[in-house]
Amino acid sequence: MIGTTHRSDADVVIVGYGPVGNTLAILLAQHGHRVVVLERWPGPYPLPRAVHFDHEVARILQSAGIGPSLRQISEPADVYEWRNAAGTPLLRFGQRGDGPSGWPYASMFNQPALETLLDARAAQLPTIDVRRGVEVSGLTQTPDGVTVSAPDGTAVTARFVVGCDGANSTVRRLAGLGVHDLGFFFDWLIVDVVLDEPRVFDPLNLQVCDPARPTTAVSGGPGRRRWEFMRLPDETLEELNNEERAWELLAPWDVHPGNARLERHAVYTFNACYAERWRHARVMLAGDAAHQMPPFAGQGMCAGIRDAANLAWKLDLVLSGHAPDALLDTYQLERLPNARQAIEFSMQLGNVICVPDPTAAAARDEAMAASVGTEPAIVPDLPGLDSGIVHAASPHAGRLFVQGDIDRQPFDDVHGAGWRLITIDPDTSLDDDLVAWFGSIGGRVVAITEPGDVHRVWFADHDTTWALQRPDFHLYGTATSSDGAAGVLTELRHHLAHPDRAMQATPT
Repeated sequence: MIGTTHRSDADVVIVGYGPVGNTLAILLAQHGHRVVVLERWPGPYPLPRAVHFDHEVARILQSAGIGPSLRQISEPADVYEWRNAAGTPLLRFGQRGDGPSGWPYASMFNQPALETLLDARAAQLPTIDVRRGVEVSGLTQTPDGVTVSAPDGTAVTARFVVGCDGANSTVRRLAGLGVHDLGFFFDWLIVDVVLDEPRVFDPLNLQVCDPARPTTAVSGGPGRRRWEFMRLPDETLEELNNEERAWELLAPWDVHPGNARLERHAVYTFNACYAERWRHARVMLAGDAAHQMPPFAGQGMCAGIRDAANLAWKLDLVLSGHAPDALLDTYQLERLPNARQAIEFSMQLGNVICVPDPTAAAARDEAMAASVGTEPAIVPDLPGLDSGIVHAASPHAGRLFVQGDIDRQPFDDVHGAGWRLITIDPDTSLDDDLVAWFGSIGGRVVAITEPGDVHRVWFADHDTTWALQRPDFHLYGTATSSDGAAGVLTELRHHLAHPDRAMQATPT
């Protein structure tokens, strides 16, 4: 065990109770840590915002205990198509079936429904204390803890604070953490609609790259649709941001008050930026407080949920005394490159659709239409981990590991999520002391005697028989024998004890 236990009101205070803050609270509480969540709004936000999650994020949410219910509130989205004003395809990408994580590559959902599931799960965990209607105004750090305060007299002391409080993060401002702005701004009217009767939309998700009105038309989850309309250069926000204008823009889609209900209309300015530092001593940032991006790749909330998964297991090891708090310095090192690529991809897509000039749009159409095939293009994976808590010399380290089925159930539902040393090797002999240490950090050795297709194909394709999976489902390392697996476990033990080894470079 490393360090001493400092008694405080909570182990972690989380500011903000959206999907990122809620997921982080659940992942920490599932390890028994005391979490206080401070949320400035007195009740749940009732209107849609995020509408997409990918297979990796679905697996993270599954690990938070809402897997079966999550399938009920979402629908798969196989193809995402981009067309010009004449209906000619310019881009078509996506993948059918399940992704490596055992969930559809892309799913569409309604955020209030997701938050209801997460809140109900949090209510099942006795170490989570959610306090609504508390607006944080002060932050004071000491060598032993940090105190968060509010004008109503609320003051909570914890070992760590995580700001999951959105784009205008109070925690980020109070901690003095600056933002690197990439200078990508566009105003769009977001319109969420509940249809009176089911309707088939083909493709389910569509971008209309029409310079007369760039438009997004996507699923908002089962029974819902979202349209987004870009503000034109000669149009004021006041002209665009009203209910009558929303119905006028929906009319060409045969959506009107006679067959649909307008759930929300609001003008948003899409932004692209990230915090220059994600940690200041005992304060960290996650979600929109750490990064913001245009919506065209559907990665805004996804990036925040990935933050929560990465940060949760590191906080767990530090809080439980199994690693020094230098482990938390690897959080930004690991997460920023992934988030930056998501931001850059979103900007690239934005540069395709956000073209109001007809001449420029015509040149774009000619260049892009010729390269569209009959089958959807595969979206490149976001980068894995090239540094941080990964075995630098191990094949496939830092890549996402798969989730297959065990006895027709998802692997994580059978064996749990956490540190897992998974093998199809008949020789599973490992040093007892090493296995005991692994168990002390929540690790488990899982021997799959009859691997299903997913695991069998993965191990064969990667020419290995052992895979050491981190709690966020990235591989720490792999091995081809029990001796090699013992070596990877030994390296992990040293790595967690000395995480400063990972800090070879500071992300920019």
